[in-house]
Amino acid sequence: MAYLKNKALFFTTSPRTPAKMLPEIQLLVDNFSGQKWNRQTQADYFDMLIETDFFEGKKSVKNKDFKSRDRINRAPKALGFVDLAPHIELTEAGRELIYGKRPQEIFLRQLLKFQIPSPYHIEVKAIRGTFCIKPYLEIMRLVRDLGSISFDELKIFALRLTDYKRYESVKGAILAFREEKEAHKGKYKKYVEEKWIEALLQTYSKDIAAGRTKTRESNDRSLKNFLRTKKRNTRDYADACFRYLRYTGLVSVSHKNRSISFYPDKLKEVDFILETVDREPIYVNNTGKYKDYLFNTSLPVLYVDNIDNVIDHIMRISEYTQRQLSGMMLNELKDMRDAIVAERKEAVIKEQVTEIKSYALYSEVIDTFNEILSDGYYDAPLMLEYNTWRAMTMLDGGNIKGNFKFDDMGQPLSTASGNMPDIECEYDDFVLAVEVTMQQGQRQFESESEPVARHFGQMKKRTGKDAYCLFIAPAINKACLTYFYTLNKIDISYYGGKTKIIPLDLAQFMQLVENSYNFPSQPTPDTIRQLLDEFIRQEDLSADENEWNERIQNCVVKWLTA
Repeated sequence: MAYLKNKALFFTTSPRTPAKMLPEIQLLVDNFSGQKWNRQTQADYFDMLIETDFFEGKKSVKNKDFKSRDRINRAPKALGFVDLAPHIELTEAGRELIYGKRPQEIFLRQLLKFQIPSPYHIEVKAIRGTFCIKPYLEIMRLVRDLGSISFDELKIFALRLTDYKRYESVKGAILAFREEKEAHKGKYKKYVEEKWIEALLQTYSKDIAAGRTKTRESNDRSLKNFLRTKKRNTRDYADACFRYLRYTGLVSVSHKNRSISFYPDKLKEVDFILETVDREPIYVNNTGKYKDYLFNTSLPVLYVDNIDNVIDHIMRISEYTQRQLSGMMLNELKDMRDAIVAERKEAVIKEQVTEIKSYALYSEVIDTFNEILSDGYYDAPLMLEYNTWRAMTMLDGGNIKGNFKFDDMGQPLSTASGNMPDIECEYDDFVLAVEVTMQQGQRQFESESEPVARHFGQMKKRTGKDAYCLFIAPAINKACLTYFYTLNKIDISYYGGKTKIIPLDLAQFMQLVENSYNFPSQPTPDTIRQLLDEFIRQEDLSADENEWNERIQNCVVKWLTA
C-alpha cells in the first residue's frame, strides 16, 4: 500500500504508455505466479525483464527491487490487473487485458474504478479527509463539460481536484483561465508559468510555511528546487492522464493544441458513464471487498454492455439492419462491430497514404517537423514517429510501415514497442529501418545505440535482404555518432555482419524531403539505395566520425539537386 502525504491529485505514471504494461505483466505472471512479491523476486524479475526484446531503459541499475516495484506496484496493481498479496497472481481483469479480445474495454472499466482513498492508497493523519475522488471519472467529466481540456489546464487546475465535491470550483477556475488568457496572447507561456507557480504555492502552502521543502531526489531544501520538483511531478501526472484516457479509445488528442476531447461518436458512451458511475469511493477500509470489486470484469456497467446499444452503434456505422442483427449474442455483435471499425480504420489510413504520396501534405509535414523542434507539440516522440512515417511515404515508392499504433480513427495513438524498428521500409531487393528519437545528450546514447543496432540485425535476418538503417534525432549525440561509425566497420554475426546505420539530424532529413519535393518525379527505390550506399561509401573514405558527419551533410545537400 502507499501512504499519501501530499494534497495534490495524482495518476499512475508507470508505465508511461499503457500498452507497455501488457508484456511486463505477462512476464511477471508467467514466471512468478504463486510466489511472494519480495525483494528477491523483484530483483529476479528485473534481471529477467532486461533480457527481453521489449525492455526499454537502463540495464545496469542499482536497487533492482525498487525498479520492479516502480513498474508493477503502480499501474498494474493499482488498476487491478495483478494481485501481489498474499502472493503474485493475475486477476480476472488482468486476464481480460492480456488475453481478451477487447483490452481497451477492460482498461476503461479499471480506470473508472481507480479511487483515492482506497486500501491501496491511504491518507496519512496530517491530510486525512483531503481525498474523495475517482480521478479518471472526474477528468472525463471536465472534458465533457468543457468540450476539451488542455495539458496546461490539467496540470494547473485539475490536479487540485482532490474531492469531487470541489468539481464546480475547479471547472470555474478553468473557465476563468480561458477568459484571462485571451488578454495574454503575446505572453502566453509567461502567463501559464505564473499561474502554475501560483497553484503550486497554494497547494503546498502549509509544507512551505513549515519548511518541509526537501524532496526525495535531492538534499536541496530551497523553494526553487521544491517548486521545480513539483512542476516535474504535475507535468508527469498530466501526461500520464492523457495517455491512459487515450488508450480507452474514447479520447482524441490535438497534439498541436495540446488538448484532449471525446470523439463525437463516443459521446453516448461517455454520457452513460457520467450518469451511472458512482462518484463516491467505496470499500476504503475493507481490502477484501475492494479487491473483489476491483478485479470484477463486469464492473462498472458500460454503455456497450447493453445489446441494444451495440446494435444501434453497428447500424450507425454500417449498412446492417435490425433484422440482420437480431438474435445475435452480445459478444458476437461486439466482434462484428470491432471488425467494422478495423476495416474503417484501414480505409482511413489508405486514404492518408494516397494523399501523402501525392505530396499534397508536403507543407504540413515540414511545418510539423518545425513545430516538433520548437516544442510545439504534445507527445513529441509519437508525433516524430508519425511525421517521419509520412515523410518516408512521401519520399519514395517502397512499402512503408509505421510500427506505431493508430487509434480507431486512423490517428497516431502510441509509439512503436521496444522490440522493432519505428518504421520499416521494404523494397524489392533491400530493406530500410528508420529509428527516431527525441532523446538528447548522453541519454540518447544510453537509450538508443544498442537497440537500433539490434533492430537492424533482426530486420536483416528476418527479411534475408540487404539492410540499412537511418537514425534520426533533432541532434545527433557525439557518442552515438562514434558508436555507429565504429559498428559499421566491424563484422558482428549477431547483427548479420557489418551494420549500415546512418545518423541524420532532423534538419538533414528535412532537407532530403525538400529535395525530393523539388525533384521532377518521386524518387525510385534505386535512387534511395544509391543515396544510402553513398552515405556508407563516404564513411569508408573518412578518417574519423567527425569527417564522416561532414560528408553526410554534403551528400544531403547534393542529393537530387545535380
